[in-house]
Amino acid sequence: MKILVTGFDPFGGEPINPALEAVKGLAPVINGAEVIQLEIPTVFGKAAEVVKKAIEEHQPDVVLNIGQAGGRFTVSPERVAINIDDARIADNEGNQPVDEVIQADGAPAYFTQLPIKAMVTAIKEAGIPGSVSNTAGTFVCNHIMYQVQYLIEKEYPNLKGGFIHVPFIPAQVLDKANQPYMSLPDITKGLTAAISAIVEYDGKADLKAVGGAIH
Repeated sequence: MKILVTGFDPFGGEPINPALEAVKGLAPVINGAEVIQLEIPTVFGKAAEVVKKAIEEHQPDVVLNIGQAGGRFTVSPERVAINIDDARIADNEGNQPVDEVIQADGAPAYFTQLPIKAMVTAIKEAGIPGSVSNTAGTFVCNHIMYQVQYLIEKEYPNLKGGFIHVPFIPAQVLDKANQPYMSLPDITKGLTAAISAIVEYDGKADLKAVGGAIH
């Protein structure tokens, strides 16, 4: 199995993006699967172009995008991407789409093909806080998750795609009161566990486990 794992460059005035740094720390082989690391820009449209080019070049079985979610406590696999860009802040090239459809002929939403319950279980078993997330936001993180799913529907029916959000690291919260954080080695450990579960559950049904949220 070949897994393309992407991490965004820093955005929003942050000097570092823990998603990218954690991806850089992944082993080249996890549970027998080849891991291909890719940095992508935090830019609407352009991020998808970079990922599509990498898909064409590497022909992976899985695309797993990783992004920063400041304020979250856990490593959180995403369940769904929605067909809307609604940027609270500008991306790294100054784009700030508001209430714009990502793909006019795309579905209102796409669900991941990845075993998110098994991934969360593996993350927790590795000693790292993990949880299912039911919203990837409306910034470039949701955008790239949606764009990959759109590519799956239109061009790559055998490909699987998904997204994981990760917390801030300690250096990012020195001047942010009451913000949760996680060490970079722990984030990488959580991602490694999640990827291992993706490999283990390939061709199998996901775990039937509680992972919903009240709100």
